[in-house]
Amino acid sequence: MIVLGLTGSIGMGKSTTAGLFAEAGCPVWDADAAVHRLYSRGGAAVAPVAAVFPGVEVEGAIDRTRLAEALAAEPDGFARLERIVHPLVAADRASALAAALSSGATVAVADIPLLFETGAERQVDGVVVVTAPPEVQAERVLARPDITPERFAALLARQTPDAEKRRRADFVIDSSLGIEAARAAVADILATVTHPGWISRHRGIPGPTEAGH
Repeated sequence: MIVLGLTGSIGMGKSTTAGLFAEAGCPVWDADAAVHRLYSRGGAAVAPVAAVFPGVEVEGAIDRTRLAEALAAEPDGFARLERIVHPLVAADRASALAAALSSGATVAVADIPLLFETGAERQVDGVVVVTAPPEVQAERVLARPDITPERFAALLARQTPDAEKRRRADFVIDSSLGIEAARAAVADILATVTHPGWISRHRGIPGPTEAGH
């Protein structure tokens, strides 16, 4: 089974593109959804996060607003949180991909916003970066009710620059060209990675026919 890592900065259209891969029949694992599960009541991250950041647990779940306040108050807060959450997210991803493999999927997609930032590109066979011109990105993000220009700038500061992502990508999809262009790009990517001659430059894994997957 080929695993594609899907990423893109905020406002680039990554979630819509993930939906197009799902539409094409690919199982899609969503890192953000995994974090939501981990923070929810009974989630594996609740107890360890609450132990490090007292007061962020409310009724058995992590309160995201309280957690954000706690992180803002501690210079190394994000690093401490990531040491707890990243291994749990990686385990969730491994479980989901194992299930996809067992189901007979040829290609699975891991939707990971911080793919490069966490080094996850080393655990996938190909990287798809969703991009858009800066002015389109800004227009999309600033239209959201909970985003101010200051918060937008802060979010961008924590992400690998779009130009760097595109440089390191195996495939780039420009979401500003419209949904049909993106759908066609997804189809082209799937045709490429399932071709017997395709070789992953990340893990050196041949295409599914050649590998016998």
